[in-house]
Amino acid sequence: MKPIFHHLSLALMVLASTAASAQFVKGNEAVKVMPDGRKQVDVPPVPSVSLGSPCPATKPGCAGGGWKMLESDSGLVECTEVFARPATCRPATYGTEKRSRVWIVKIKGEWAQCERPDISGKCVSLKSFPISAVQ
Repeated sequence: MKPIFHHLSLALMVLASTAASAQFVKGNEAVKVMPDGRKQVDVPPVPSVSLGSPCPATKPGCAGGGWKMLESDSGLVECTEVFARPATCRPATYGTEKRSRVWIVKIKGEWAQCERPDISGKCVSLKSFPISAVQ
């Protein structure tokens, strides 16, 4: 029985490290690590046109087009919109719950949404047609 437990615990550690490694998007220019080790994180600017009232992350149905995954000063969050206005984000459930998600990143100075947490995959400008993938 001991060898089975050992293999199971190794498998769980591999799964945990895989989920943890996807908690950020490598190459996301919105995340800068400062010389003192602190992270400085940008989010897409709120447009000058009125967006209306924010839809809270705690309200069912507010992420109708899928969750927008963003880096924040406190780590990865999932938001109902790309602008991360107050109350529109909550701690990420990535790796524990499957949901429709897009990853909001900055590539070559432009904001984009990526299908996966990988900028070498399918990414399109935030100005383009939205994409979503259940993850």
